[in-house]
Amino acid sequence: MKPTSLITFTALAAFSIPALAEPIDFKKDIQPILEFHCVSCHNEHEAKADLRYDTAEFFKKTAAGTAFHAGKPDDSLMIELVTLPADDSDVMPPKGRTLNEAEIGKLKQWIAEGAQFPEDITLVAKKEEDWKDAVPLPDKGKKLVKIGVFPEDIVLEKARDFQSVVVMATYEDDTTMDVTKSATFNFADPSLVGLKKRNSFIPKKDGQTELIVKVGQHEAKVPVTVKESMVDRPVSFHLDVMPIFMRQDCNVGSCHGSARGQDGFMLSLFGYDPNGDHYRLTREMAGRRINLAIPEESLLVEKSIEAVPHTGGKLFEKGSHSWRTMVEWIENGAENDTGDIPYVTEMTLYPPKLVLEGAGATQQMTVRAKYSDGTDRDVTELAVFMSSNDPTAAIDKSGLVTAGKRGESFIMARYETKTVGIQTIVIPENLEYTRPTPPESNFIDTLVHEKLHKLRIVPSGECSDEVFLRRAYLDIVGQLPTAEEYKVFVADKTPDKRTKVIDQLLDRKEFTELWVMKWSELLQIKSDGNVARGISYKAALLYHNWLKERIAENVPFNEIVSELLGSTGGTFGNPATNFYQVERDQLKLSENVAQVFMGMRLQCAQCHN
Repeated sequence: MKPTSLITFTALAAFSIPALAEPIDFKKDIQPILEFHCVSCHNEHEAKADLRYDTAEFFKKTAAGTAFHAGKPDDSLMIELVTLPADDSDVMPPKGRTLNEAEIGKLKQWIAEGAQFPEDITLVAKKEEDWKDAVPLPDKGKKLVKIGVFPEDIVLEKARDFQSVVVMATYEDDTTMDVTKSATFNFADPSLVGLKKRNSFIPKKDGQTELIVKVGQHEAKVPVTVKESMVDRPVSFHLDVMPIFMRQDCNVGSCHGSARGQDGFMLSLFGYDPNGDHYRLTREMAGRRINLAIPEESLLVEKSIEAVPHTGGKLFEKGSHSWRTMVEWIENGAENDTGDIPYVTEMTLYPPKLVLEGAGATQQMTVRAKYSDGTDRDVTELAVFMSSNDPTAAIDKSGLVTAGKRGESFIMARYETKTVGIQTIVIPENLEYTRPTPPESNFIDTLVHEKLHKLRIVPSGECSDEVFLRRAYLDIVGQLPTAEEYKVFVADKTPDKRTKVIDQLLDRKEFTELWVMKWSELLQIKSDGNVARGISYKAALLYHNWLKERIAENVPFNEIVSELLGSTGGTFGNPATNFYQVERDQLKLSENVAQVFMGMRLQCAQCHN
């Protein structure tokens, strides 16, 4: 099947002047105007002036004969308000841009032709910027090598599922740029997939197809699977409502997640106890926080949009995704989940790495979570975003990264119990830099040189023989070379003399002694006169000799750690078991394992869990 462009969305016809002699097509001419400018204030959740424009039924009940007089555009209140000066306090729409002459002309013609509203259409509020055509790709003055589409596959399962994609370009100098706005999106079979917005897709019909993305001369294809598109799933307290509390910082230690709660209401810290949170929301003060009769007037909902005073301020807007989720959950009875509740097994933050050029450069991130039941979801709107270095790369609540000063930062996303991060490097724009080609001896050199290249740092030149010899001796055997060793090394004119010195030092007993000393300190190998508190001198000596033997025989450290953690038997017969005798308190032992082998401190978590 010939690919059909999704971005040639008929809504954009509103930006061209139609020939008024042609009859008005509601879907093509009127629906975009109402969805972009009117429905956000006149819908089932918010009907300003008691007017609704979202369905034919409510349009006829509330707007026909008042805002719209069929056949009489000049007598219609709508036309009067949209033609007011832009600085008039009563002009419609009150937010965003005012309607242009072409759009007003279409409304007038539609009303003159009878203001017909099709019965089978439900209008949804949309933003114009989400539906604009692809913009020209900026000229960076360098070659675009490839484009990447993320995520790299799309699975739409159940009616309310959706997936947003981002497109990133990589240039010849390894810099990256968000080119989603310059991309065109096409489906091989457009009957399977609908649009939530220009780069966000929803299921329409079960099947498999391909998303074809083009940026300039570059093209990428993404496999798409649609399953159970006619089956809806109810709003889940664990999977939909609890993440909202995390996203809005409701359950952090400085708010309702503190040990004493906040303003008489407590949530579990970071949502670790969903069942307890459900009880406190629905049972602790029955009828106060949840209003099953009028869900929109629940205290939980009204405080979130600051319809009533809230110490935490406004968390989100009425009609937003979070607001609709909460209201729908309460409408369905504010039930807790039952049975086997899927949990997150994997989370991915896309794109996987960024090299942004110039302050102000941006990149939109997207987050996908995979669950224990095999499903996945786009959780970008529910994840919490953080940056390890805001001056270099800051990220807002929507997941938009903005470059700042030169440097490196790690962008992180947290959702439920998972946290993932990606490396972000920011370099100055138009930096004069030529990539050097220093010699490489092994894969470590390759990794180091790649990192230096991304940071646009030119590596230092090769050190002198004197400096090399001093560094090698101190690092490998922990002592300075003798005068004789120095003379022999300097006199050696062979090209591989440095490699030979390293090999010689690794074979010396001082190398083994140095690293046994370092690891003995990490493993706390020591004897105690009171064997009830520690290990005996004999056991400590055997433990030390066991470690010395392993290092001398060049046993890989992953194998040494496996032997330690999996050791069983007596401390004399199997000295590795002394690992469990040095510290017998299980909590402290866990701290030691995490700190020594994983580089993580768990001490804080003993109290802050």
